[in-house]
Amino acid sequence: MVIGVTMVNVLPGSERSAFNELNRIEGIKDIYHVFGEYDFVVIIEVDDLGHLNSIVDLIRETESVTATQTIVGAELK
Repeated sequence: MVIGVTMVNVLPGSERSAFNELNRIEGIKDIYHVFGEYDFVVIIEVDDLGHLNSIVDLIRETESVTATQTIVGAELK
């Protein structure tokens, strides 16, 4: 299991439509609209890094998305 956290910026005024578009992407577990440097924090839960990469690519291809930053979770044992 791979968990990624992607911070997303969108065009001003497009938050609702961006949320609806992001909500359609399979593999996205949660979407949080936040205040500050980013507009959304997106939690992605998938089986492998390749799938995570594909989902981040889909997020970046969303019309209203202007920037992303992704952090990959690591398990501590």
